[in-house]
Amino acid sequence: MKGPTNKLNIKNKSTPPISMLSVEEVLKSQILSNNYENENNDAFFVADLGEIYRQHLRWKTHLPRVEPFYAVKCNGDPMLLRLLAALGTGFDCASKHEIQTVLDMGVSPSNIIYANPCKQGSFIRFAAEHDVKMITFDNVDELYKVKRLFPKAQLVIRILADDSKALIKLGAKFGASLDDTGFLLKTALELDLNVIGVSFHVGSGCYDETSYIDAIRRARFVFNQASELGFDFHLLDVGGGFSFSHKSEEGITFEKIAAVLGPAIDKHFPPNIRVIAEPGRYYAAPAFTIATHVIAKRIACRDTEREYVPSMNADQNNKLATGDDHPTFMYYINDGLYGSFNCILYDHQLVTPKVLTKRGSFLFGEVLDEPEYNCYIWGPTCDSIDCVTKNGSLPELFLGDWLYFEDMGAYTIAAATKFNGFKRTEVIYTTTDPRVLDYLYDVT
Repeated sequence: MKGPTNKLNIKNKSTPPISMLSVEEVLKSQILSNNYENENNDAFFVADLGEIYRQHLRWKTHLPRVEPFYAVKCNGDPMLLRLLAALGTGFDCASKHEIQTVLDMGVSPSNIIYANPCKQGSFIRFAAEHDVKMITFDNVDELYKVKRLFPKAQLVIRILADDSKALIKLGAKFGASLDDTGFLLKTALELDLNVIGVSFHVGSGCYDETSYIDAIRRARFVFNQASELGFDFHLLDVGGGFSFSHKSEEGITFEKIAAVLGPAIDKHFPPNIRVIAEPGRYYAAPAFTIATHVIAKRIACRDTEREYVPSMNADQNNKLATGDDHPTFMYYINDGLYGSFNCILYDHQLVTPKVLTKRGSFLFGEVLDEPEYNCYIWGPTCDSIDCVTKNGSLPELFLGDWLYFEDMGAYTIAAATKFNGFKRTEVIYTTTDPRVLDYLYDVT
């Protein structure tokens, strides 16, 4: 295998190129190139496939019994999906399109769970036609629908978990309460349907690892109910909510979750029970960094609502604000809430802007010895809701400078729109772990 001088022969010619540079090196090469300086200053992502690979090894180390079924809804980037398929993960799909996308990569139908409890009839028929048998449900009408459209399905009952300690609470929409599970299982039995196990979801972005312990106990209760009715359950799906963070000072980490979830599974479920999970942000979030361009700027006085009116006798383009000026800056960047930053609205994410370049100096990872000022960061559209942050704190920036945001892979690209005619942000691929190439590429 050759070193990171870069160009690779790609087996699938439709696949975009991949480099073997660090994220920092890719950012620098893109922004400081003549193309970006003079012609193309669009925002762009850098996706580090090596980070996805490392997350997979981390999962296998700390939760070896639990098979990851990646939640495609989180980020359907084709290279991310292709790598996970090559690594042997399963896939959690929520629609016909997601199922088709995964099947087209050669994934076995047995490694797909159709984990949407309330499904369109034609989508159930599509799953049946393609032998995607594992399907979740949480209500009686869904059982009658499956009986009519896919009577040979392998059903998984989605139960209600305590999601009070999660960023995104799903229990208001999905999950059968323990008061209803007995009735649902009896109905399935009367309809001669094959229910094979239990699933739950403690909520997306769970920040308390003990939520999984309670959910495991609820799942065991339903396993016992099913056994009394004559079902032979052999699948447990522990859902998603897994943190990707390595930083214990920020609270929850994957290691903390695994330390309680693994033993809880082993305590309540014997080794013959297949256990899967539906991680999404765990894999996707840390692999994507976005770079955005400062396309416009306004200055306002911090302590008033008046817009700052600069002196006509000063060269404002070359004058830095001082700490005594107490200005508030408003920066406009070329991606926003209608694009990649929709995660702020839909996923309750707090994003952190960092200075990437300032007046031509590349500053990735550096802390500037300059005063910082309150700032707003606005997206590029004409809608006033398109605000990335109203509470930023940055050194004074100028037109043409760049910002970057890390951990931007979860629920960003997946829900981006083309509102106001803005295109979706391009992804540039690299890997900081050459082992990725053993799964995807030939190196010359």
